[in-house]
Amino acid sequence: MKSFPLFLRVILTPAAVALGQPRGEAVRLDPVVVTSSRTAQPLVVTTDPRAAAQPVPAHDGADILKHVPGFAVIRKGGTDGDPVLRGLAGSRLGVLIDGQHILGGCGNRMDPPTAYVFPAAYDRITIVKGPQSVRHGPGNSAGTVLFERTYRRLAADESAWHASLTAGSFGRLDAVADARVGTPAVQVRATATTTRADDYEDGNGQDVHGAYDRWSANAALVWTPDERTFLELSAARSDGEAAYADRAMDGVAFARENFALRARREFITPRVVAAELSVFHNYVDHVMDNYSLRRFSGSATMPNPAVSNPDRLTRGGLAQFDLLPWPSTRVTLGLDAQDNTHTVRSSMNQPGSPYTLKPQLRDARFMQRGAFVEIAGSLTEGRRVFAGARIDRWKATDTRPTVAVGMTAAANPSAFCVRRSTLASGFARYEHDFAAGAAPLTFFAGLGHVQRFPDYWEAIKNESSSSVSAFGTRPETTTQLDAGLLWRTPRLELSLSAFAAQIRDFVLVQSAFSKPAGMTGTRTATVTRNIDAHTSGGEATLAWRFHSAWKLEASLAGVRGRNGTDALPLAQLPPLEARLALAYTRPAWSAGGLVRAVARQDRVALNQGNIVGHDLGPTAGFAVVSLHGSWKPGEHTRLSAGLDNVFNRTYAEHLSRAGAAIAGFGQTTRVNEPGRMLWLKFDFAH
Repeated sequence: MKSFPLFLRVILTPAAVALGQPRGEAVRLDPVVVTSSRTAQPLVVTTDPRAAAQPVPAHDGADILKHVPGFAVIRKGGTDGDPVLRGLAGSRLGVLIDGQHILGGCGNRMDPPTAYVFPAAYDRITIVKGPQSVRHGPGNSAGTVLFERTYRRLAADESAWHASLTAGSFGRLDAVADARVGTPAVQVRATATTTRADDYEDGNGQDVHGAYDRWSANAALVWTPDERTFLELSAARSDGEAAYADRAMDGVAFARENFALRARREFITPRVVAAELSVFHNYVDHVMDNYSLRRFSGSATMPNPAVSNPDRLTRGGLAQFDLLPWPSTRVTLGLDAQDNTHTVRSSMNQPGSPYTLKPQLRDARFMQRGAFVEIAGSLTEGRRVFAGARIDRWKATDTRPTVAVGMTAAANPSAFCVRRSTLASGFARYEHDFAAGAAPLTFFAGLGHVQRFPDYWEAIKNESSSSVSAFGTRPETTTQLDAGLLWRTPRLELSLSAFAAQIRDFVLVQSAFSKPAGMTGTRTATVTRNIDAHTSGGEATLAWRFHSAWKLEASLAGVRGRNGTDALPLAQLPPLEARLALAYTRPAWSAGGLVRAVARQDRVALNQGNIVGHDLGPTAGFAVVSLHGSWKPGEHTRLSAGLDNVFNRTYAEHLSRAGAAIAGFGQTTRVNEPGRMLWLKFDFAH
């Protein structure tokens, strides 16, 4: 694995982060190990990415989202799984990192947006379930995930820092350091992270090809000349490598560079609450091969050492205004834009024809321009309405002169074609508090409508059912009803939410699709095609503090779907899942356990799915027990520990890629999960 850069090692040493005694309020550390996330308001979930969590604290963005009811992760190996919300994955789930869209380069989804996230480098994660906001970009039919850093104008000269170290079984080692120093006018923040692990063992003691080694560094310079003005200039770099148990190649480079500028001015006039402008530049350079991280063994499709080097350049920006036309109504108006260009170069014989000597060939470009308005208003005390609408203009260009058909190349029927689409989205939601004062019971109901343009993986990567190009795939239209209840008392918190969606022209990806070949023969291909689908389901969460020291938490999440065109279940839907956690908490320490139970899933559609994976067949249910504890030896320190999969259960998630044949490893139907794992985490915040 790659060595961690020297300058980041320096940042992580105590001498480098000793910034002196703080002059602001000290950071308080909650001793509890987190086993669930809190519903902050209807359809909005917030979570603390720095809290120790059971199972083992997350090392990437998808890993932390799987703790939220309604989420699942498509497993590929030790890292870089794809998050799935209510059965929907890929570009149906908007992922923004500090307000920016990051699109991976890999045509086989080695690097989804969450692969470039180390959760503890962020202050807050906010999740909006369903199409209930139009502010965060186009096409977010499943919902939106925001990884955010927060800033405030300092009252005086201040310095603060946070550092943590996590060690665990199978060579797991994570470290993060976050340092801030500043004055009321200027502040600087720098964050460095590293995470690594070896191949892990499943419950049977069988090795799984899933080692990884990743690092990241972020820096920001913030100017706050007064209470109303905020200007931030930020930069980020990261890289790493990862082995995959589901395919014939591993990722040997995940280089990312990012630059962003954000300006905000508040209280401009009594009616103009705020104005914000942001721009960003993001470049991802990804390399995968079949020999660096595994013992090379040629195959029929790759008899020689082979390399693929896709990259993607994404640029975008946002301009928005928050208005207060009436005291009880807030209006947000905005414009956003995004351009992304994807290129690729490869070598099927790296020793004889190195990929670095070949040009990067552009295969697609996507351009989006959007305008939106979102309104939040209070009708009377305890009654609120939210509504929004957006319109997006899309332009996509297919720049491939040829496409791969098996082991040969064929002329691309959509070569240099340009597509233009104008798509509309919107939502409306009503919330009603049924008790005065503390308002412990809130009812909500919302209707959302989203039109989503096909993404790179749907339109460029695959064929269609009638052509060798899927560039003409129709946009997807989702109409969804969300409803539920929130109930809060000093000892009890209950959240119930349900949804039902009709998805017209759902973009389905299907493998092993039979197509004609030659005069009388046939071949199989992976195709993108439009179907009509329906989904429904919901989540229920309960937190009950039945004693001053005892707390019980429970959750239940499920989704069902139907492919109406083929009269089949909708593929790649997670089974019913329940969690039950019990914790005993004292001022300086805590202990508890977590039981995760997953039902059998037999509603499958073989070889159908999404841009990440497809159904492999039914799966049996399973239950996993984990134990945890924490101790605060001082005001600024916390020690947490956990034992995951206590009974060393051998199991695989239903949403998993198929296990690949890799020299030195046993092949499994799916990618098996880790067996018994012990972890220890140390936090320091000052």
